[in-house]
Amino acid sequence: MTQTGRVVASHGRHVVVEDSEGNRRICHPRGKKNQAVVGDWVQWLASEDEGSIESVDTRKNLFYRQDDIRTKSFAANLDQVLVLVAAEPEFSQSQVARALIAAEHAGIRSLIALNKQDLRDAFDKAWARLSPYRAFGVAVLPLGLRDDNDPLVALRAELNHRVTLVLGPSGAGKSTLINRLVPAANASTNIISKALNSGKHTTTSTTWYWVDTPKTTALLDSPGFQEFGLNHMAPTELATCMPDMRPYKDDCKFYNCTHVHEPDCGVRRALAAGQIDAGRYKIYVALFAELSAPKTY
Repeated sequence: MTQTGRVVASHGRHVVVEDSEGNRRICHPRGKKNQAVVGDWVQWLASEDEGSIESVDTRKNLFYRQDDIRTKSFAANLDQVLVLVAAEPEFSQSQVARALIAAEHAGIRSLIALNKQDLRDAFDKAWARLSPYRAFGVAVLPLGLRDDNDPLVALRAELNHRVTLVLGPSGAGKSTLINRLVPAANASTNIISKALNSGKHTTTSTTWYWVDTPKTTALLDSPGFQEFGLNHMAPTELATCMPDMRPYKDDCKFYNCTHVHEPDCGVRRALAAGQIDAGRYKIYVALFAELSAPKTY
């Protein structure tokens, strides 16, 4: 008889499923169609010490990226995506924009946290670079993860009772954040690694951690990435997925306006009037060209 469980880690085609009692065991998909990702609810069948995924329940959302080579799924059934960046090293505006566009495209809330508040000059410059996001309504939170006495009150309030995927470039402090909020994270990772029989330093696609004992708040630690492809989107969807451009995208002379070169364009009028940040518009133009280019796969 099948049971309902949640996928909390994956490695290749193997996944770790948590049952209703909180027990975890490795499971294998039965056929290609049952390939599950972290966050999926699945119907699984127990064997002696492992199990098989019989089916994957309908998802409310899926957060993923796609480039010319492959599609990489991060997680399913999310409440929000937290993009963690730091005052140093300098973060990529394009990578931040891409992550938020992917979240918007999937119908997932997003927020940004800026770490290393103790580096005052660098932090002030980075904070200013994030001003366009604050202007169109994204929550941007200051963090000082180096201060062990900081209770992280504002961040905890944003995470409370939600399933949050944490994204961040190398050096942003993702591991520090996970360990601060989930003291048992290392122990949990070791248990998962043992279950997957892949060694202490297993790199899983994404790992699920419970923040609280009642299991109402979860953090999902994602692997780092150098690029964030948006090839699963059509170029005409970009303006809709950028909240600062969305209000102006239909105020154009031409119904199929690309907002790049056409005359009497609502987006470009808003740009000229200072209602859209020039840096954000530059990212839009670059992404539109990227998504309009002939596919090589």
